[in-house]
Amino acid sequence: MAPGNVHKNPLTLKPGTAWQDAWTRCLAAAPEAFQDDRVLNLWASTWQRDGRVLPATTPVDGTPVAGPPRLDAPTATHAVRAALDQHRAWRHIPLPERRARVSATLDALTEHRELLALLLVWEIGKPWRLATADVDRAIDGVRWYVDHIDAMLIDRTPLPGPVSNIASWNYPMSVLVHAMLVQALAGNAVVAKAPTDGGVSCLTLACALAAREGVPLTLVSGSGGELSEALVRSPEIGCVSFVGGRDTGARIATAVADLGKRHILEQEGLNTWGIWNHTDWPALTAVIPKLFDYGKQRCTAYPRFVVQRSAFDAFLLAYLPAVRSLRVGHPLAVADPAGPLPALDFGPLINAAKAKELADQVAEAIDRGAIPLHRADAAAAAAEGHFLPGQDTSAYLHPVTLLNPPPSSPLHHAEPFGPVDTIVLVDTEAELLAAMNASNGALVATLSTDDPATYDRLAPQIRAFKVGHGTPRSRGDREELFGGFGASWRGAFVGGELLVRAVTDGPADDRRPGNFPDPHRF
Repeated sequence: MAPGNVHKNPLTLKPGTAWQDAWTRCLAAAPEAFQDDRVLNLWASTWQRDGRVLPATTPVDGTPVAGPPRLDAPTATHAVRAALDQHRAWRHIPLPERRARVSATLDALTEHRELLALLLVWEIGKPWRLATADVDRAIDGVRWYVDHIDAMLIDRTPLPGPVSNIASWNYPMSVLVHAMLVQALAGNAVVAKAPTDGGVSCLTLACALAAREGVPLTLVSGSGGELSEALVRSPEIGCVSFVGGRDTGARIATAVADLGKRHILEQEGLNTWGIWNHTDWPALTAVIPKLFDYGKQRCTAYPRFVVQRSAFDAFLLAYLPAVRSLRVGHPLAVADPAGPLPALDFGPLINAAKAKELADQVAEAIDRGAIPLHRADAAAAAAEGHFLPGQDTSAYLHPVTLLNPPPSSPLHHAEPFGPVDTIVLVDTEAELLAAMNASNGALVATLSTDDPATYDRLAPQIRAFKVGHGTPRSRGDREELFGGFGASWRGAFVGGELLVRAVTDGPADDRRPGNFPDPHRF
């Protein structure tokens, strides 16, 4: 997409929200973790000025931001061994003291809520509403565990070694920081690798606030290939927790299976929304914009609609107006400097390379026979969208909808992780189920049908951990469980009590629900 736009009333950056403003606030809030123009790694209870800093840019407008200080493999090994020393001390800290330290961390995160959210906007392109929600879900979710942890730890003990976390960039707070603090609350030291594609400054600030309260966290940066030996295969590691794609997840799964190591591996799947004997089209129209939150860069996004052919015309009448109403643009651009930040459905994708990759996949699918049902003109979208004059818009991709992507296209069988919807038409229930199960397991799915009996009959045959009846399902918070079927998940399920059970040892006959090679435990 070409940079720049012409706007009747040119937009400006909201005062006080520039990247330099955020960076200056980080230097003041945690000078031990932020120095000059770089962040530090945290290991052996000390902020270390090591690692080779790679250049990084924000997807919002392409300007430079702080990059990850990438460690080499030997240093990562030292960091893991130091985490084991922390673990051996922390596991004997009484629960009331652990609870007090995690609670103090949550109070500090609450104090710096807006700065954490602003960092998420710049580093990974989240609109303000979603950025603040990510921070709030982390804080509120961990508070729930603080209030309920006593009962969850009855007859349970921390693991022999620290928990190693490798997570994707899209939810640094509500997924990664949330998991880290619960793991620590349960009595474990915690190691985390900062995602390569974004979020390192937000994570650094969150970890600095926790480390001040004596919570034993290790935060390192580096390439997955170089650090995997230390973070996955080290004998010191008690559990590996991974959130990401299937290719990387499969390699980690092989390693932990060989070692017999505790693991939680959340992997992608093609989450589908089925339409069968359905007539409540206003309800569908209302939910479509919500499905595009954060440009569908979510593990629980719905990029595939499987539609009964006889209802296709009614589906389009409900779907297309909703997609055309979506607002895309710069998350911090305003017409009135004194006004609120814009209410956008999504901003940029994680980087320009991802936007180009998806645009190329769309073009190739159309060349091979897919039918474009909705596709914005790139130049017009840049000119009419919510952008600053002259800004780089190369990481932005406006919504695209394709009918019947060819089997040779990645859009046919894999999650695009971007604002690209595909539609497949079916004539029988058997075809509906086959199309909804195209990726050998998913995290969530939804079936829209008027008849509850039809839903009750078909839903158990959809290979997704959560199946909604006309409503989207999500990862969930607090006591809600989460996992996946088929290749979308390996190892222990999480959420509620299961997250604590996954990172603690119980009685000899303890059976952790999860997706294991043998047996499956649901």
